[in-house]
Amino acid sequence: MELLQAAMDVTLCRAITMAPDGITRVPLPIRAGRIGSSLAARAYRFDLREHLIFPGLINAHDHLHINAVPPLDAGAPFPNSYAWINAFQAHFEEPVVSTALSVPKALRMRHGALKNLLAGTTCVAHHDPWHPAFDASDFPVALLRDYGWSYALGWPEYGPPVRQSFAATPAERPWMIHLAEGTDVTAQAELAKLDHMGCLAANSVLVHGVGLREQDVDRVIAAGAAVVWCAASNRALLGQSLDPRRLCEAGRLALGTDSRLSGARDLLEEMHGIATRGELSHKQLLELVTTQAARILRLPLRGSLAPGSRADLVIVEDRGGEEQSLVGIQRSHIRAVVRDGIPWIADPDFAEWFAITGMDPVPVMLDGRPKLMARSLAEPALVALEPGLELIPDRSERKHDLAIEVQCS
Repeated sequence: MELLQAAMDVTLCRAITMAPDGITRVPLPIRAGRIGSSLAARAYRFDLREHLIFPGLINAHDHLHINAVPPLDAGAPFPNSYAWINAFQAHFEEPVVSTALSVPKALRMRHGALKNLLAGTTCVAHHDPWHPAFDASDFPVALLRDYGWSYALGWPEYGPPVRQSFAATPAERPWMIHLAEGTDVTAQAELAKLDHMGCLAANSVLVHGVGLREQDVDRVIAAGAAVVWCAASNRALLGQSLDPRRLCEAGRLALGTDSRLSGARDLLEEMHGIATRGELSHKQLLELVTTQAARILRLPLRGSLAPGSRADLVIVEDRGGEEQSLVGIQRSHIRAVVRDGIPWIADPDFAEWFAITGMDPVPVMLDGRPKLMARSLAEPALVALEPGLELIPDRSERKHDLAIEVQCS
């Protein structure tokens, strides 16, 4: 046990640590899965010169179990999410959709988590009922656990009653509600109704909010509430999204993907699209998926590299200049994704880190690049759900198969 504990102590040297609150070049200690406050004398030291270290990203809104469901081929933007839901009913009859939904839900949950992890997201707010699959020790990402939730006011059949859910959620925990996406007056009317019901408070986290006017944003900020922005999903379904600037400047905005059913492939793609349109700066985007998301979701140990925080990291090569950012990077170019001080997917030259932490990796290809991935994530049925991810056959197993082929020929 003493040897194992020593192996868990790691110091990352010569890298540049990138965080919204500043950039440092001092060694980053990891002790027992947390960011350490001091260097351990017996720690393993990894030289990460010419690398950048970011906090693990937080996806503030996803529906993990539907990321493998083919999206609706919409001919035109919908006026609101209710119209989209109605149009989607016929889509359920499509063979590719029914096949995707026939996959066991637990496996679909793991797939949604895996697609997040592969892109550097280590914590997710899943906006649906809790599932037993989440309690597995090898579940790919950490999850928002202590929170209340409900759907939009017009969907009582899809979740607990809004007032009841709000009343049952302690004030120190976030309460998440879909504020129906809409380019019409739907979102404005629902916000007014929430406020009238006494359900707009400092722990209220409204998802989407397309169609909110300036005075509606004023109301959200005055209440101390927040909004989760799912820009790609909003644009795909409604043809537009909210203006994020005032909510972002007030610290009342986080970023979500809303699943591949309607949104971006992952948070990296979501951030790249926003930056390309010039809606927010790279620094602001990093805040949305780290410090601001952690504060809004009441996750004090996430989204930061401060001592005591979970050692959730995204490690990339330092491309220099304006390229010192995660915005625009491809998931296959991430050098390592680390959860609780342990690499879960990384480039092959990180094999020693896997070994000293006791993590058993297997070789895979991610978007055409070789990687090592935790063996617990290498279930063939799980890997098969993720486009761009494939297992590399073990050499000894391949030799055995070839021997059998020769004998049978």
